[in-house]
Amino acid sequence: MTTHYAVGSPTTELSHDDLRAALHGVFDRLGPRERVLALPPDFTRFNSRSGPLTCATYDYYGERLVDVMPALGTHFPMPDWQLEKMFPGLPKSLIREHRWRDDVVTIGNVPAEFVTQVTEGIWTKPWPAQVNQLLWTGKHDLILSIGQVVPHEVMGMANYNKNVFVGTGGVEGINESHFIGAAYGMERMMGRADTPLRKILNYAQDHFCKHLPLLYALTVVGTNERRELVTRGLFIGDDHDCYRQACALSLQVNFTIVPAPLAKVVVYLDHEEFHSTWLGNKSIYRTRMAIADGGELIVLAPGVKTFGEDPQIDVLIRKYGYRTTPEIMGFMQNNVDLQGNLSAAAHLIHGSSEGRFKVTYCPGHLTRHEIESVGYEYADLAATALRYDPHQLTDGWNTMPDGEQIFYISNPALGLWACNERLQG
Repeated sequence: MTTHYAVGSPTTELSHDDLRAALHGVFDRLGPRERVLALPPDFTRFNSRSGPLTCATYDYYGERLVDVMPALGTHFPMPDWQLEKMFPGLPKSLIREHRWRDDVVTIGNVPAEFVTQVTEGIWTKPWPAQVNQLLWTGKHDLILSIGQVVPHEVMGMANYNKNVFVGTGGVEGINESHFIGAAYGMERMMGRADTPLRKILNYAQDHFCKHLPLLYALTVVGTNERRELVTRGLFIGDDHDCYRQACALSLQVNFTIVPAPLAKVVVYLDHEEFHSTWLGNKSIYRTRMAIADGGELIVLAPGVKTFGEDPQIDVLIRKYGYRTTPEIMGFMQNNVDLQGNLSAAAHLIHGSSEGRFKVTYCPGHLTRHEIESVGYEYADLAATALRYDPHQLTDGWNTMPDGEQIFYISNPALGLWACNERLQG
């Protein structure tokens, strides 16, 4: 197992040409490949640089790139406009849709003893390692998994083999992994590379995937002093160390520690990137460790028009709402619909402030009744955006004309925010 390329620092700025040259250099060293599968993330990770890396893969291999499967997980399939924007010039005939309820195969089970040990007894069953059957039966001689490493609410740090086992995973594997993360506790995991779930996925990769020609291309993306998105690092390899190097850099680039809890946080959700609370609740996940008791999170969400990415999960979110953990656990004990959709239960826990601070949603396409019915406060988007204008605010501290101090975040998917007193280790 090898790390083929590892370049990055908190001040590095890699251009798209740099990414292309690095990737092509690794392909040169790998030698000829005839059947290549690319696994980029979907449009919800547009800023990951996975689009340019996927296009660079096509430029190199041409007809030998036979399949491109966006790692949708439970998300909606990418419509044409997203495919064209994220993968310009890539033939749509190469795109394969991952259907998490239908197109998967269980390739092995991580033993219950191991799962029990790493989760400290929170989950005591074997964990089913599931992947899209195309990975397993497609006879590829290179499977290139592409994506961004950044703090994550379920895994601790996003990407690496999560792109395989969750991005192309199935109902059981995704449901149980999300619930393990929720039950173990977001605040115990976010920003950490070596979490219980990561150990479970690493076990599955090490024991069940040795014959798969997996290669990972991992980016770290941040902002420069001009507040422009820049690529701070690229790590290409097939080993755990490649991932750990990317994690170490991401913590330097994407983790903001504030000295004291924040009384008011305003988060903007780009209308193209965030169209559901399933995605938009990154505004809650990534800021919760920074918000003061009794504080307020205001979410400007012009594109949000639904709750779940999956129709069945959307129904469950509307039915149960974002309640406290004890309430959701009680609902689970008494309702088979939640018992059969553990990722929905996990999401409801993740999206709750546990009554510690107020969440005020300002959606573009959901009504006051819909927002309040799931447990959030509602505010009119136009009126709130007039006061907290995302075109005028800058990331970090802002002083409003009346003297109010707010902390603004233009894209919660790019980082993690915490105050010293809520950090655990």
